Amino acid sequence: MAILLLLLPLLVSAVYGDERMNCNILVNGVNDIINILTLLISCQDGRPFIFLGYHVLTLANGSFYAEAFIGVNIGTDLSDMPSPTQVVALLKAQNVWHVRLYDADRAMLLALANTGIQVTISVPNEQLLGIGQSNATAANWVARNVIAHVPATNITAIAVGSEVLTALPNAAPVLVSALKLIHSALVASNLDSQIKVSTPHSSSIILDSFPPSQAFFNRSWDPVMVPLLKFLQSTGSYLMLNVYPYYDYMQSNDVIPLDYALFRPLPPNKEAVDANTLLHYTNVFDAIVDAAYFSMSYLNITNVPIVVTESGWPSKGDSSEPDATVDNANTYNSNLIKHVINNTGTPKHPGIAVSTYIYELYNEDLRPSPLSEKNWGLFDANGTPVYILHLTAAGTVFANDTTNQTFCVAKDGADPKMLQAALDWACGPGKVDCSPLLQGQPCYEPDNVVSHSTYAFNAYFQQMGKSTGTCDFKGVATISTTDPNIDLRTLVIGAGHGSCIFPGSFGKNGTITNGTSLAPSSNDTSLGCPTPYFYRSCSFTTSVIISAFLMTAVFL
Repeated sequence: MAILLLLLPLLVSAVYGDERMNCNILVNGVNDIINILTLLISCQDGRPFIFLGYHVLTLANGSFYAEAFIGVNIGTDLSDMPSPTQVVALLKAQNVWHVRLYDADRAMLLALANTGIQVTISVPNEQLLGIGQSNATAANWVARNVIAHVPATNITAIAVGSEVLTALPNAAPVLVSALKLIHSALVASNLDSQIKVSTPHSSSIILDSFPPSQAFFNRSWDPVMVPLLKFLQSTGSYLMLNVYPYYDYMQSNDVIPLDYALFRPLPPNKEAVDANTLLHYTNVFDAIVDAAYFSMSYLNITNVPIVVTESGWPSKGDSSEPDATVDNANTYNSNLIKHVINNTGTPKHPGIAVSTYIYELYNEDLRPSPLSEKNWGLFDANGTPVYILHLTAAGTVFANDTTNQTFCVAKDGADPKMLQAALDWACGPGKVDCSPLLQGQPCYEPDNVVSHSTYAFNAYFQQMGKSTGTCDFKGVATISTTDPNIDLRTLVIGAGHGSCIFPGSFGKNGTITNGTSLAPSSNDTSLGCPTPYFYRSCSFTTSVIISAFLMTAVFL
């Protein structure tokens, strides 16, 4: 281990230079090396790579503290629930590597077997009383729902109940007992180090949540929270917390600005400041998470991490929910994911990211009113995306459409003069290589401003990682899921634009191309498969890194 610790700084220094060698940057450098290795391994078969379950190693108090990830909740209150195999196919298509189930459905667990997807299963609230009062019942539950499925199904956590203190308070007296009995059954099967046990809480158990430094758990629940936190501490588990800035915003009577709830950038004078700590808060999510950290500190618990088991934003609401919109849902979830996988942390714990499960995979049409309750999903039951979700971190972009193909095109009816101005900007300050649009080049025909603008807009959109706000061009561009390289009347690829292949389009052999004019720059960090040039340029460095790791393994 000592040799490994010595080699890692050398590896990072070789790639990044000595000026980066401090504790925080060392971690980032190691992450970058891991990401490069993951990138190259994942691209060996030439397929595009989308990675929703993005991992980040974080450093706290001199030791590796946690692994941050983005996961997704899978609810089943649908009138036309997809089959388990269909669900898993969608997860794999989107490269989702962390899921949370609200039960321990056998068919779903079998479908998840041998996929590598990390699974949190749940004890439903209605089973809590029986498990919390009987060691045999708890052991049978673990035997039936855990032991029967591991190791093929990668179960990593058990959520015992859901928001028990607020949703089922009569079961609260047996909650800690249920956790302990489930954990004991895992210990008996030597699974306790692999599978953590916890219980999700509503953030409403936190009182006086702002400023966060004054927050505390509802004291009427101290007889439950104190032994619960001690259990989590002793077993190396984590506090599960459901965080919904949407509800805080809706209930604030306009005290909380919408931008603050959606992670939108705020000027310094608009940031919320904790007067006791002078910490600045730029979003509701961080304030709630830090309020939970301070609440644990109030009970003398300072080393239990937090995993956010639910967070999201509804895409549709009734007349009393005007901010439940597709745009706001897209903005919140995109910014949340970027916040987590960028290892931003919170003001109280900067650099310690909070792993988060997005609520949720599907819209659940059988949920009770209001309308927003039915519209938290990323997808409809048939797998159609509710909206195109752009998840950006360090240049990495994902989209939750089933083909991952989105394009930026000239808007129908746009003013030709505005299109020309936008085209000039894209080919100039926008740094798009527009040489394929010159006369005699592959993308010259059709020779009109709409066609040329679409090429340039899409090239810029793709090279910027399809991130939010990069397909507008003062209102003359729009995002499309239709490949501009395909003539939909004849379904002939490239028929509409001669031999021109649009960036991000399907080439004539059916494979995704980075486009005629787009070669990655030396600092490109997208998780699309590298072009051959970039692959060669980084292969030597990667070979050195791999060799060093292998040498380290031999010495160890």
